[in-house]
Amino acid sequence: MMTNNTILIVDDEIGIRELLSEILRDEGYRVALAENAEQARLWRNQTRPDLVLLDIWMPDTDGITLLKDWASSGMLTMPVIMMSGHGTIDTAVEATRIGAFGYLEKPIPLKKLLGTVGKAMRGSQNKQQTALSLASLGKGALIVDLKKKLEKVANLKTPLLLMGEPGVGMEICAHFLHHPNTPWVEPESLAILAEKPLDLLEQARDGLLFLKDIGETNKLAQKGLLLLLSKLDKYNVRLICATSQPLAELATQGNYNTKLYESLSGLTIGIPSLRAHREDIPDLVNQILSGFTESGEVSPVLQFSTAALNCLRNYDWPGNLTQLTGVVHSLALTCTGDEITADMVQQAMVFPESTSAPSPVPDIPFDLSLREARDLFEKTYFEKLIEEENGNMTRVAERAGLERTHLYRKIKLLGIKLRGS
Repeated sequence: MMTNNTILIVDDEIGIRELLSEILRDEGYRVALAENAEQARLWRNQTRPDLVLLDIWMPDTDGITLLKDWASSGMLTMPVIMMSGHGTIDTAVEATRIGAFGYLEKPIPLKKLLGTVGKAMRGSQNKQQTALSLASLGKGALIVDLKKKLEKVANLKTPLLLMGEPGVGMEICAHFLHHPNTPWVEPESLAILAEKPLDLLEQARDGLLFLKDIGETNKLAQKGLLLLLSKLDKYNVRLICATSQPLAELATQGNYNTKLYESLSGLTIGIPSLRAHREDIPDLVNQILSGFTESGEVSPVLQFSTAALNCLRNYDWPGNLTQLTGVVHSLALTCTGDEITADMVQQAMVFPESTSAPSPVPDIPFDLSLREARDLFEKTYFEKLIEEENGNMTRVAERAGLERTHLYRKIKLLGIKLRGS
């Protein structure tokens, strides 16, 4: 018997509900039924299904509106597959941007139903934390403006460059532009650009290719990316690149292919840092905590005190969403009571005491280029963090506000030797 396998079917047609219910129960899933959005809301308020099959056209509230409500209130922490007998591709695209996992057109072929449900369930169980969507990033003016910009470029085929500090949620923005039922390709390493750039286009044919950290590519990979750019139309691929590096500066210094920079910078969108829209932080914290609660990692009664939320709101978050998620996770796992207090937050953030000794700063010669000086500082910074955390790379990643894969790449690039390596 499978665990974590409850599916909520929301459809106003009794025949559809009964047919889907029978098929899914035969496959070993537990099934709950709702005939309208009101019943679905009540069911979701009481518990979290592992998957929702949601009809778009219903008499009381349409499925898109319900999906938006769940996304904006932080309750879209399970995959939702939209269903429609007479939907349009625009509706499907809108649903995916809000955060839907996929879209099925009625009458739904049995193989496609089971394949999509199975994929959604596997993806849901592999997630260790709540998946934030663009709709859940906030309601402040900066995020509203970001949504408008992304909506404006949503149907263009032009390559898009997303720029921002590490951890700001560039992948969330790229997912917002992904069309449902088309490939999503996101290579773990960009070394493939140097070796087989056209393989990526083949995988992403008629879909979206998302490349992270393109500022950290070597000359060969940059050449491969230039070739890839020239073949996008042939494979019908939308390319979205992300960088936290100053590409214009790197190109001026000769460290980045000038032609490549010009090609990529034709359409750019900047993603605001978390501290620039700190009014959204309390809601984000509660949504992230809700995700850990619903995955069963932490107690359902656990909450942040108002003072703790205020403390988190006032911190500058150099690692942005990635760092915020890591801190919330640490606090949730280590809290022994029912409430996370401001004192606990301050201890977790390792705020420096005014009496503490100054951190060592490398004596940087001024005859170095900016990149060389930055590398020297980063090397000292990471070596100090690794030493303070006794080689615990999870804690180092949390404190630096980096994903672990990004951290390991940094350490390798900077030539830092880890214990036992």
